Amino acid sequence: MADPKGFLNHGREVAKSRPVDVRLKDWNEVYVPGSLLPIISKQASRCMDCGIPFCHNGCPLGNLIPEWNDYAYREDWSAASERLHATNNFPEFTGRLCPAPCESACVLGINQPAVTIKNVEVSIIDKAWDAGTVAPQAPERLSGKTVAVIGSGPAGLAAAQQLTRAGHTVAVYERADRVGGLLRYGIPEFKMEKRHINRRIEQMRAEGTRFRTGVEIGRDLKATDLKKRYDAIVIAAGATTARDLPVPGRELKGVYQAMEYLPLANKVQEGDYVTSPISAEGKHVVVIGGGDTGADCVGTAHRQGAASVTQLEIMPRPGEERNPVSQPWPTFPMLYKVTSAHEEGGERVYSVSTTHFEGDEDGNVQWLHLVEVEFVDGKLTQKPGTERKIPAQLVTLAMGFTGTDRENGLVEQFGLELDERGNIARDADFQTNVPGVFVAGDAGRGQSLIVWAIAEGRSAARGCDRFLTGASDLPAPIRPTDRSLMV
Repeated sequence: MADPKGFLNHGREVAKSRPVDVRLKDWNEVYVPGSLLPIISKQASRCMDCGIPFCHNGCPLGNLIPEWNDYAYREDWSAASERLHATNNFPEFTGRLCPAPCESACVLGINQPAVTIKNVEVSIIDKAWDAGTVAPQAPERLSGKTVAVIGSGPAGLAAAQQLTRAGHTVAVYERADRVGGLLRYGIPEFKMEKRHINRRIEQMRAEGTRFRTGVEIGRDLKATDLKKRYDAIVIAAGATTARDLPVPGRELKGVYQAMEYLPLANKVQEGDYVTSPISAEGKHVVVIGGGDTGADCVGTAHRQGAASVTQLEIMPRPGEERNPVSQPWPTFPMLYKVTSAHEEGGERVYSVSTTHFEGDEDGNVQWLHLVEVEFVDGKLTQKPGTERKIPAQLVTLAMGFTGTDRENGLVEQFGLELDERGNIARDADFQTNVPGVFVAGDAGRGQSLIVWAIAEGRSAARGCDRFLTGASDLPAPIRPTDRSLMV
């Protein structure tokens, strides 16, 4: 364990952010580079000898958090990196993007601020990359079996890396022009610079994983043809069907899904455009949806020079502290959070519903009409007399996703069965109703967190490996039926 009195001697300190007026001028990560390392040993020492580390239950990857906290406290970075990678293929992704359910389950968090698990994690992996100790792990021998992975998001990449290291010949198919899925085009640069993805891809290429970009299975290549080419297939295509808003005026120009808006901003950073074809510059922007994707739209609009940014949420504003009755420890509570994007400005409006959009004579959206709502007898009801309109020249819909893409033909061509929630059904080994075809990530689980995606990829890889060889030594941190530790 770390310092037995660490949690008594040291308070919680988190990563420092760059000043708002500075970071809005660029697209770099919001944190001060190198600010964590001087404080991280003390922060790691706050990990207490709690007996039963509930952080393990909070994290679907089963991260060995007390172990690498101890190594970080002792500044044994090599051992810390080894323990970190024992359960997580991409800790630099989770350390930046995960909402840290492990911290919600931290035993110290019962009556004190939890250990900064996420900051310790990202410090360890960044130190490992800087030291050059993150090396390719090529298999000792090949199995002679071939696997196709559909999708290069965190689930697909985790499955591909595990299967490659098991000795199989793996090809990852990605319909976009670059590898990374939502990590590449859904996550803004200020949350995670894409160099972190690039160096992992180079590691995977050195291990033997092959990548095929610009190929959409179902359209560019028939699923049935893919099945003939490979001994097994892992579908990690995500849940990319966005929830729409069927109200009058939805067809107006200037109303976009978040995933129509965000990728273009990332493509500017990749050098594909000088300016985004959908820009917030000088416009009154409204973001519908109060989650992380909505916050990404807010931060992007700020950097593009929006005249104003308003974020709407249909649900009431969450509390700022855990309710011990309705959201007891160690569950993951739904709390009011101020992200880096919210620190940068804009207005957040809760308990409102959009009734319709109003446009000008050229068909461009100009106004958003809304009404306040409340729960009456368990039903969301409009409050009479609360209708109003706000200026809206660019609207992004960030209301979540309803399932995997059905329009490209992948589901039908494979003949896949869906579960009652519209996700691809699978058995205990993550195998679909089609022998040799497995599913991992949001395509099978539904919209979820990055840690669940990586855990799914690792678990599906074990099922696929066992299908190919009859047995498997690969880890499977979760079952398909496992769910977050929530009430």
